[in-house]
Amino acid sequence: MSDLLNRLRAEALETGRIEGLPGDMFINGQWRAAATGNRMETLDPGTGEAFAEFAAGGAAEVEEAVAGSDKAFKEVWRKAAPVERANILRRAARLMRENEERLAVVETLDSGKTVSEALGDVRGSARLLDYYAGAADKLQGDTIPLGPDYMSWTMIEPVGVTAHIIPWNYPTSTMIRGIAPALAAGCTAVVKPAETTPLTALMIAELFQKAGLPNGVLNVVTGTGVEAGAPLVSDPRVRHITFTGSVGTGSRVMEAAAKNIASVTLELGGKSPAIVLADCDLDRTVEDMIWAIYSNAGQICSAGSRLVIERSIHAEFLEKLAKRADELTVGHGLRQPDVGAINSAMQLDKIAGYVEDARSRGVTVAAGGERATDLESGKGWFFRPTILDNVEHQDRVIQEEIFGPVLSVQVTDGVEQALEYANGTDFGLAAAIYTADITKALRLARDIDAGQLYINEYYAGGVEVPFGGNKLSGFGREKGLAGLEAYCKIKAVTARI
Repeated sequence: MSDLLNRLRAEALETGRIEGLPGDMFINGQWRAAATGNRMETLDPGTGEAFAEFAAGGAAEVEEAVAGSDKAFKEVWRKAAPVERANILRRAARLMRENEERLAVVETLDSGKTVSEALGDVRGSARLLDYYAGAADKLQGDTIPLGPDYMSWTMIEPVGVTAHIIPWNYPTSTMIRGIAPALAAGCTAVVKPAETTPLTALMIAELFQKAGLPNGVLNVVTGTGVEAGAPLVSDPRVRHITFTGSVGTGSRVMEAAAKNIASVTLELGGKSPAIVLADCDLDRTVEDMIWAIYSNAGQICSAGSRLVIERSIHAEFLEKLAKRADELTVGHGLRQPDVGAINSAMQLDKIAGYVEDARSRGVTVAAGGERATDLESGKGWFFRPTILDNVEHQDRVIQEEIFGPVLSVQVTDGVEQALEYANGTDFGLAAAIYTADITKALRLARDIDAGQLYINEYYAGGVEVPFGGNKLSGFGREKGLAGLEAYCKIKAVTARI
């Protein structure tokens, strides 16, 4: 770690805060308090205590932000040369890298994740900006052969004002993976971060301004989903909504968009299986499963939250896996544990409730299963890495998203049953296959209903690979060139000559 990062960590651990954080909304290039004067606190999940406050915006601020983005779209940004948009995205990427330590520490305080995870998120986000900067001047249409008496071609145009509803588990990454392609395509963006993790969105908006982004192109309105999120997704000037969150809220966002015939990208829940066959590299797969489920304390939509394992290796695999899970350290993210905090007391209660309910039904808790606190302070919201073993397929810990460090194990008697289990939930976000037999792997990849398939490595891929789900996991794709499609519309022009 750099000296600056260590100094920031020490300051935050000693004082419980970081000086100089933004506390107002960023609208049309200016910092704005809420018209009502209302403010909210953001809590450090590692201590359960407030470390900053911010403006609680509402309909008035949303109106100003959308109006500003609409004006900037029509008068400035859609008219900017693609290379100009690309250059601004590249400068923003450079500024993110120059400020990565501060962004990472604030992300840790806001979300609860470990500082190394937060640093990885910031660096990955800068890479996303570079990727879409490279695509900005390559959005080109086609010519269509209609014969000698006609000329016909297509033009790719930006859809207009876009709204981005950001979740609390990956505040920086999910903001950038939405606004980077939107801005590259020539759209403007209004961002509503989660009320528990608002700060890095405001910091990033300021970096974009320093990178030369014109006023109004990117606005950030903070506040609750009811007061700020609902009027944003209901505004008829918003032509596309990118939402990451729960199935229930995603359904309501889609209803609001439908009234305005606006398009949506929905990245919702997951209950992603990892199919582990008897011929896998056992030790490597054990280690891979540890990070598939316990990264970010399991608060990942695409986490490998179900282990579907062949019976012949179940006992040996579970013994090794439970031992590794019990070895993981839990604590404040700035202390660099293996597993950081749960984002909120409400989420911690939800996770604990699932585990206690399973235990009461006789489900075997093979590891963890308990709340915890930071060892040095005795504070914070934590849950031990947990394994629920040999669970029946219809059990709620198999069928429902827990969104925490809880792995549910299903034992299978063969590949066909493994496939049945893999497809046997309402979700279809991701799945992994571990086997030395490439034919088995490819057949399973063909037949599993999920947006991403990983073979012999969980989370394989990068910013270039499309990400999104099927069934209740949502629709639309982010990242990769597919991530640009939601922010573009096609115009066909035909001339008789």
